[in-house]
Amino acid sequence: MYSKFGQFIDGKWRPSEKKEYYDVINPATEEVIGKASKATKNDVIKALKSAEKGFKIWKKTSAWERSSKIRKISELMRERKDVLAKWLALEVGKPLIEGVGEVVSAADIFEWNSEETKRIFGQTVESRFEDTRVQVIYQPIGVVAALVPWNFPIILASRKISTALAAGCSVIVKPDVITPGAVMEMMNIINDAGIPPGVVNLLSGDPEQISNDLIASNIVKKVSITGSTRVGKLILKKAADKVQRVTMELSGHAPFIVFEDSNIDKVTDMAIASKYRNNGQVCISPSRFYIHESKKEDFTKIFIEKTKKLKIGDGLKEGTNLGPITTKKRLEEIEKIVEKTKKEGGKVLYGGKRPAGFNKGYFYEPTIIDNIKDNFTIMTEEPFGPITAITTFKKFDEVIERANKHDCGLAGYVCTNSMEKAFKASEQLETGIVAVNTPVVATAETPFGGIKQTGYGREGGSVGIKDYLNIKYTHLGLSG
Repeated sequence: MYSKFGQFIDGKWRPSEKKEYYDVINPATEEVIGKASKATKNDVIKALKSAEKGFKIWKKTSAWERSSKIRKISELMRERKDVLAKWLALEVGKPLIEGVGEVVSAADIFEWNSEETKRIFGQTVESRFEDTRVQVIYQPIGVVAALVPWNFPIILASRKISTALAAGCSVIVKPDVITPGAVMEMMNIINDAGIPPGVVNLLSGDPEQISNDLIASNIVKKVSITGSTRVGKLILKKAADKVQRVTMELSGHAPFIVFEDSNIDKVTDMAIASKYRNNGQVCISPSRFYIHESKKEDFTKIFIEKTKKLKIGDGLKEGTNLGPITTKKRLEEIEKIVEKTKKEGGKVLYGGKRPAGFNKGYFYEPTIIDNIKDNFTIMTEEPFGPITAITTFKKFDEVIERANKHDCGLAGYVCTNSMEKAFKASEQLETGIVAVNTPVVATAETPFGGIKQTGYGREGGSVGIKDYLNIKYTHLGLSG
């Protein structure tokens, strides 16, 4: 499966210097998909030199030409969506229909940034002096290291690559060892779209070694990472030595608030869509469910009924709603937190174990747990799986205060038919994103990112490109 790939450097696939490899596992079968190339330090050096050369070419390429090539990437991604979706099913475990959705969303991101390329507007400021002029322009920051996690490899690689290209930067992308093939397939699309050699490079292999080597280089001017808060802090400390600019989207632990005036049938549809996407392995997945005490019984009953209808299985098989957990390590962590929650007093209403009928694969039942207290471990540690932790509340101010008592601040969900509650909850929740009466929060045209220990910077929308640009102000005297 990976023999046609390797390390993508200077517009070509090549084996790693030592021709070393690592196994990639299918989470639905626990079988080895294939052996992917493992980069050495010299491979990293080659990629850095390639990106440095690529940046010199790409920053001089006109905005209109950059825009055309970036748009071509989006078109090719849509044409090859089934191939990319199959990679997501094999490596991540996603159902094919969900994989196609990820690819189409990623194509939208490339299309959006193709348009933003032509809208990097500077500014003319009225000078206080009669014989001078003041100009502000934006210039590409340079070579970008894009560190991509395993849960949404195509979308997250697309956010980083497309924004860097739009700004005029070159990129070295590092996919996770769990899901290299999906991003490798993207490299062929990028190459076929006519992006010049060296502008986009890929390094596959040991995450810590590659990340450290990239960040230690004076060639890299910016790091973009999506990952855990723990890893983000380590990256930030290393980037500080070089004063490299960093965009970080880290852990989440989203509250899902259901007020007493909500339509529970619609609310549970919203909960199903937002909770079980990618089996809950999503940074914006709702984790803490605060249900008004008057709606708790109805919500729990209907949510369980709808959860029972979800089909667990191999993502490659038709009709699958929930694929496997992506790694054995993640599965064991989910089992551990469910058992700990039970010991702390939580009551499992549905699920809570590996499903019957699966001899292989990292499968786990969607799990709904009641009697949750705010001091339970599951209310502070991100479960990152198909676990719904339910608690109740009485008053508006109470639930907002409880929801905000967390170090992470990525997304929050609000369900209400009151315009007043919708606005006040949205304004008062300490998160970078709020979804009111909708499960949809991540689109190409909107700024994605969080606050507190979820990181800083934004990807997407009109502001995302600013993180890949330097601001230059010129004060020009008209006479020598």
